[in-house]
Amino acid sequence: EEKQERRKLLRRIAAVSFGFAVVVLLIVLIVWAVLRPTKPQFTLQDATIFTLNVSSPNVISIVVQITVTARNPNSRIGIYYDRLDAFADYRNQQVTYYSSIPPVYQGHKDFNVWSPFLYGNNVPVAPYNGLALNEDESTGAVILAVNLNGRVRWKVGDVISGRYHLHVMCPAYIPIGNSKNTGIVVGNAVKYQLSQPCSVNV
Repeated sequence: EEKQERRKLLRRIAAVSFGFAVVVLLIVLIVWAVLRPTKPQFTLQDATIFTLNVSSPNVISIVVQITVTARNPNSRIGIYYDRLDAFADYRNQQVTYYSSIPPVYQGHKDFNVWSPFLYGNNVPVAPYNGLALNEDESTGAVILAVNLNGRVRWKVGDVISGRYHLHVMCPAYIPIGNSKNTGIVVGNAVKYQLSQPCSVNV
């Protein structure tokens, strides 16, 4: 009888615990549905070109500093950026190494500005991409794709979600080459104002 009573007690405890967990989960889902978190908004403000050249048909060197702004449009939801890595693509081929942006919490309606350097020293690329870069520079414009990859979490009150993958892609139309005078000379570099909105996937 004692064993049966213990089993009944354990079953009741398990049932109550399960019911409590279900209620909490439902509350979280309802709050989540009501608040409807909106993904952050990113803008590529500018790009400062220090180096961008082709040393051989299949080797590219690039040093660029970008300025990216991120805005949290939510009035009741905060965002944890647990990890963010920035890099640049040229014609779907990565041409810089990863540059890490320090983790940060972004409060309601908050605004962050990041200005990482992207480096690519003697990066091997497909030969046709080296030729294409030379052609683009001679015609006066190079299009890079600035990417940010990372993990984010949402904060609703005291509730923090699991981690979600974040991918941001910012097309950078840079009038380098024959149109170089459209940039601002800063020491040994040229700064180009872009103000280009980015696509965001979470």
